[in-house]
Amino acid sequence: MNVAVFASGSGTDFLALVEASRNLDLGWKVALLITNNPEAGAIEKAEANNIPYRIINRGDFPDGEQFLKALLEALDEFEVDFIALAGYLRKIPPGLIRKFPNRMINIHPALLPAFGGKGLYGEKTHQEVIDSGCKVSGLTIHLVNEEYDRGAIVAQKTVIVKDDDTAATLGARVLKQEHELYPQVVTWFAKNKVVIKGNKTKILD
Repeated sequence: MNVAVFASGSGTDFLALVEASRNLDLGWKVALLITNNPEAGAIEKAEANNIPYRIINRGDFPDGEQFLKALLEALDEFEVDFIALAGYLRKIPPGLIRKFPNRMINIHPALLPAFGGKGLYGEKTHQEVIDSGCKVSGLTIHLVNEEYDRGAIVAQKTVIVKDDDTAATLGARVLKQEHELYPQVVTWFAKNKVVIKGNKTKILD
C-alpha cells in the first residue's frame, strides 16, 4: 500500500511513519510527502530518507479546482493508495476526500470528540486541555470527512495530565504516543483489519 503523508510542520509523525515502513512485513510504504509549506521541517526529513515530496499550496493556484487537480496529479504519479495527515494545517478539499473514501486518516493531539475543531492543533490543543482541568488527555486517529475532526474514530491512546504540566510537556508525552500508534493504525488499514460502519469502526484480530 503506497501512502502519501501530508504535513505542514516539523514532520516528526512523518518521520515515525517513514521509519516504521522500512519493515516490509507491515504491507505499506511512505511513497510521497505533500506539504503546503516550503519551510516545513518535514521536507528535510524527506530528503534525508529519499522520500519524494511535492510543495502544493492553495495560495499558488487561481481556484480550488486547480489546487485539487495538482494534488490528484501528484497522488496519481506515485500511485498513492492511502493518505495519512500528520500535522497538515489546511482543510482538505472535499473532492480529495471523495477520491479516497475511508482511505484518509488524521492524527489529533486530544481525545476527540473533545478539544477538536477548526483552530485547535498542536500546543493550542494541549493548553485547552490543561485549562479545562482535565486529568486525562491523549490522541485520536480518525477517518477524514468534510468536517474538522469529526470522522469516525479508529484508535485512541490516553496520557495522564500532570498537575505541573505545560502545553509543551504534555505535548511531548502525547507526541511520543503518536509515534507509536500512527504506524500501527496504518498497518491495520494495509492488512484490511479496519471495518467501518457509519461513524464507528472495529479492528479485526
